[in-house]
Formats: sequence, C-alpha cells, structure tokens
Amino acid sequence: MLGSTHGTLTTDFRARVEACGETPRTAVHSTAAPAAGSAAERDVSGRPLHSDVPDLDRFFRPESVAVIGASDTEGRPNTGITRQLIAWAERVGARVHPVHPTRTSVFGLPCHASVAELPDRVDLAVLLVADPVPVIEELADTKIRFAVAFASGFAETGESGAAAQARLTAAVRRSGLRLLGPNTNLNAFQEFREDLDGPAIALITQSGHQGRPVYTLQELGIRLSHWAPTGNEADLETADFISYFAERPEVGAIACYVEGLKDGRSFLLAADRAARNGVPVVAVKVGRTETGARMAASHTGKLTGADTVVDAAMRQFGVIRVDGLDELQDTAALLARARPPQAEGVVVYSISGGTGAHFSDLATEAGLTLPTLSEAKQAELHQWIPPYLNVANPVDNGGHPVGDWRGRKIIDAILADPSVGVLICPITGPFPPMSDRLAQDLVDAAEATDKLVCVIWGSPVGTEEAYRSTLLGSSRVATFRTFGNCITAVRAYLGHHRFTASYRSPFDEAPRTPSPSYRKAAALMRPGQQLSEHAAKQLLRAYGIRVPREQLVTSAAAAVRAAGLVGYPVVMKASGPQLAHKTELGLVKVGLTSASQIRDAYRELTDIARYENIPLDGILVCQMVERGVEMVVGVTRDPLFGPTVTVGLGGVLVEVLHDAAVRVPPFGEDQARTMLRELRGAALLDGVRGAPPADVDALVEVVLRVQRMALELGDELSELDINPLMVLPRGQGAVALDALAVCH
Repeated sequence: MLGSTHGTLTTDFRARVEACGETPRTAVHSTAAPAAGSAAERDVSGRPLHSDVPDLDRFFRPESVAVIGASDTEGRPNTGITRQLIAWAERVGARVHPVHPTRTSVFGLPCHASVAELPDRVDLAVLLVADPVPVIEELADTKIRFAVAFASGFAETGESGAAAQARLTAAVRRSGLRLLGPNTNLNAFQEFREDLDGPAIALITQSGHQGRPVYTLQELGIRLSHWAPTGNEADLETADFISYFAERPEVGAIACYVEGLKDGRSFLLAADRAARNGVPVVAVKVGRTETGARMAASHTGKLTGADTVVDAAMRQFGVIRVDGLDELQDTAALLARARPPQAEGVVVYSISGGTGAHFSDLATEAGLTLPTLSEAKQAELHQWIPPYLNVANPVDNGGHPVGDWRGRKIIDAILADPSVGVLICPITGPFPPMSDRLAQDLVDAAEATDKLVCVIWGSPVGTEEAYRSTLLGSSRVATFRTFGNCITAVRAYLGHHRFTASYRSPFDEAPRTPSPSYRKAAALMRPGQQLSEHAAKQLLRAYGIRVPREQLVTSAAAAVRAAGLVGYPVVMKASGPQLAHKTELGLVKVGLTSASQIRDAYRELTDIARYENIPLDGILVCQMVERGVEMVVGVTRDPLFGPTVTVGLGGVLVEVLHDAAVRVPPFGEDQARTMLRELRGAALLDGVRGAPPADVDALVEVVLRVQRMALELGDELSELDINPLMVLPRGQGAVALDALAVCH
C-alpha cells in the first residue's frame, strides 16, 4: 500500500490555477466521516460525494426473524437451514416466525400461512424459496427492513439470469427493504466465539467458501465480529458493509474477498469512510489477469486495463490489496490487533546469521526499512552476544544467549532503540528447550512494550508447545508461518498507519459547480466525434493548459505567412477529425526553416491526406518547442469508476514502455505527485546525463487541470490524450505539443 504525502501549492502555482477560473483544491484534513444519513451531495460530474451508512444493526442482531419456506421435514434442504437459523436466533436473542402455507408448526414453533399473517415488527426475512420476487412484492406492505435470498440462477448464470436479477432488484427498490443476495449462503448466521477479546475482524465475501480461512482465525484466538456473504449483490453490496463496519467500535480491520465491484464510486466512498476512521481494509480482488483491452484511439486508453484502474483506486484510498487468502488472514489479523507504530525501523533478530541475512534480503527488497543500529546500541548488545557476531541489523545472537537470562536482555535492548518500531524474529524450526525459552522471552517482551513483535514459526508441524500455547496464546505477538506473509503484513501495517496519519479526503474539496472553463469547453464538444488536433488544443486552452503558438491554414501561401508569424523553425501537421496517429502516416514535418520548405511540406501533407482519403480541416503551422521530457497525460472512461486520469512517459514509445500511473478523480496535488513517483522512469524528471531537472510543478499543474476537465466534462469526454506533453526545464513550464480528444 502506498502512503501519501501532502505538499502545498506555491503562490505561482495557485495563481496559475485560479487564472483558469477555478480554485486549487488544497485538501483539508478531516478525521470525521460525514454523519450517517447525511444528504448525498454531488460533485460537478453529478457523482455523489458522501454515502449514507446503512443501519445494519437489525440485520446482524434482529429482534425477530421470519423464515419464509421453513421446514422440519427430514431430508429436505430447507430443514437444515431452518434448524441453523433457529439456533442462530436463539444465540442472538431473536424470536423466530416460520412461514409456510401448509404447516401449523415448524420445530414446535407456531407457523404462519403467509407473509400477511406476520406480526407487525419483524426485522429480518429469510427467503427459502426458489423465486424470491413474489415474496419481495408481498413484503412491500410490511415493515420488514431486511431480507436474505439464498436462491441461485440469477446474474451468475448468464443473460437470462441477469434479466431475472434485474427484476429482483426492481422489486426490492419498490419494496423499500434491503436485500442480501441472491446466490448467498448462511455465513452471516455462523456462530462466533464470544470469549475472545480485543479488536475484531469483520469479513465480507462474495464467495462464501473463500472466507473460511479468516473465519477459522478464531481457533488461533483472533476475534471475528461479522461475516457478510454478499453473493450477487442485487441490493446490498460490499461498499455498504465496508461503510457499516468502519463505524463499528469493535472492528479493528475489514477483510474482503471481492470478485467484482458493483459500483466504483460507492466503493471509493466506503473506502474513504474507512480511511477517515483509520480502519484498515484488506482485500483480495480477483481479476488481475483480465486484459481489460479496449478499442481506443488514444495512447492513454491502451495504457490502462480494468484491473490497473482497480488497483490504483484501491491504493489511492488506502485499501490494502493482497493476492492469497493466507495473506488476507495474516494481514487482517495483524492490522486488527497491532498498536500504531512508534517508528518505521524494522530489526531482524535471529539465532542464525543465515536466517537473518535471508530474511533481511527479502524484507529490504519489499521496501521495509532496516536501520543500522548505532555504535552505542551495538556495544550494548555485545555485552551478551559474542563480539565476532554481527549485531548491526540483522542481529545474530549465535544461539546460546537465548537459552538463559541474556535472551530477554537482548530483546529489551533492541526494543528500547527509538529507531526501532518492529522486531521480527524468524525461527525456522524448533530446537527445544532453547526455542521454548526464546518464544517465552518474546511474548514477555511484547507484553511490556507498545512496539510490534513478530515471530515466524517455520516448523511445518505446528504442534509444538512453544507455538500452540506460548506464541498463539499471546495477543501481543503476531505469529506467522512464512517469511512472505510476515513481510506482506508488516509492510501493510506500516503503510496503513503512514497513509491514515496524513489522509485528507478528496471528496471534501471536490468541485461542486462548473468553472468558467467549462462553458468554453462545452461549446467545442461534438457528441460522438473525434476532434481535430486544432479543436483538441482549443479544449486544452479553455482549461489553461499551454499549447505552442500555431495557426491553422488552408493554402501554401497562408502557411508561409503563418510561419513568419509563428517564428522559424516550425512544425507542420495535418489536422482533421479522423486523425489519431499522424506520425505513422507521414503527416508531420519537423524543423522547417524556409518558405520553400513550407510550400513543399504543405503540398506533401495534403497529397498524403488525399491519397489516404483523410478529410482535413487544414494544416497546422506550429512553433518548435525546445527539448524537454516527453510525457503523456490523458483521460479515459472506465466502465466501473467513470473518468480516470493517466500520466506516463510519452513520445513515440509510449505504447512500448507502458510506464504510466492512473488515478480516479477527485484527487489532490499529493496524489498527482505520487503518480509521478510511481513511474519507472521518474528519474528522467530529475535530470539525467547532464539534462536539467524538469518543471515537475508545471507537470502536476497539467495533471490537476486535466482532472478538472475530466470531472466537468464527465461522461461527455470519452478520451483525451496529450502526447507529447513537453515538460521543459524547471521554471519554464510544460507545453502540449499534440492532443487528441474523443467526445462521447
């Protein structure tokens, strides 16, 4: 997970942005989420800025439950479900009302013949029927707030199932109740251990079986508070449960298994709520291998597949994405229970130099900071560790000190170092009795400090007393079975706290009303058409993005006059609404220095366009711009999140390098700068091989102006591609040398 830093806009930067008719969006730090039930304000694109938190208390803890289709006939599927629901209702203190048209009682409980006979107050209806739509319609006249539909055969089965789910969704909306499912299961009604203390994990899964590893963490002493198996999400979705769990005081972390997001903005608003409240969200999101290929005229559209956008959006709002269910359980468990770090430094402590070196390599490669301990601290450690062993970090004790009083002294001395926030002790295998003593010393030290102590118990057996009783019996030691999972979890832990410590919600300062730029830009839009380069550059000018001096001409003589006005040397380009990539067609001429060259270039460009049957609106005679760093900045429409903004290395190799970063508006200056740091070629902006540093502030300004354009034009703009955006040396700005725009 990537943390965020927040710079401030310079006076010049602010003035340039305000000159475009808009207010720069410096984010205001906000720790409190909007109150549940608040009015859903909308940004300039018409998208909501806040999400109401659904009151799911009566779903998870109802006072009364109606089981529609209840049965006690042995051998029938509904019988087992009814029995489990009755047991769950007894645990949570709810009354059960069976409903069945031909029964007078079910498991000794009075049975109602229809929904109409239910008592006035029922919080939850569980639908054990093949077609829930008629029942939902019957429930419309009741005061039931929630329903669960287990039935399958909906959107997961294809077009006919999707149509059936659309009918179900419409019926739910008309009824006014909230529905979990369809195609869900009984996981919400599992038995949770009540004897465990501390912050809990709340679990959300679209596939119920995928949550089993997290659920079984209870057997290791880690508390679980809720399980929401969302199924097909005809109504209630992952975002609803994230928003709800983020407000629950007992929830220390939210663990999610997500197959598909229902609505991108809803998900981001829920993640924003969790980030404001400092509640970590850890997610497995399937679909990394989806190509996400889209037919697009712009370079930008080819740079970002669907999963790239999901991944970036999750990082942008602090959602920690992991790959495996084992990583999900270990990372969520650590984040739920560990206290905030006092320092970012990680010390590796082991009884083997080989183990310490191996783990340190992996940890450093993953981005963890392993500080070199001070000379004074090393001298202190050498009181108990032989002088020929390395104690700079990793700390190698040689083995013997862990078997006596020295072991605890060493651990306490490491934890006392102010540069150390995390101590990790990899134990590759048991070696009793010394490993038993080491485990106990680590537990005792962890109980006496606020710093994080992690142990990796590498034994494949896992039945050892030191592991099962000593380590797992402690709520203060984070115990892992693999190096990789420990590193993943610790990196997420440090990253989460770094992120939330400086988090500023971009929704707080998102623009609500159009800027003066929008009125100019709207007049240039041509629905369903691609704009010519000349028109696309006018769009950029409307938002204060600098373009070269240029004139559009329709004769050779006019081209010569234009070159004199623009100033030699010049560039000449064909300009037309169907032109996407002019260079490949030979429709760009660079470095022209005389009137004869201008006339020849004009004739050649128009001849090529005529031969290729390409309509032109004219020939552009453009100012030559001195060399800088070629970048690409653009907008594409993602089907899930709407407009997205991309920045990357530009020029003719843009589609070869694929070095780009993407964000979902709204975002602030801090995220724009973070995008640049994510680029593999970011060093080019700092200046390489004697080149001066580039004007990064100007590049950031362009990214933010393009974002404003994306927000204001919303779904009217299918694609925007500025390539190349020439970023000049520091203090000299950035110039959009070419542009492509496709209207929706």
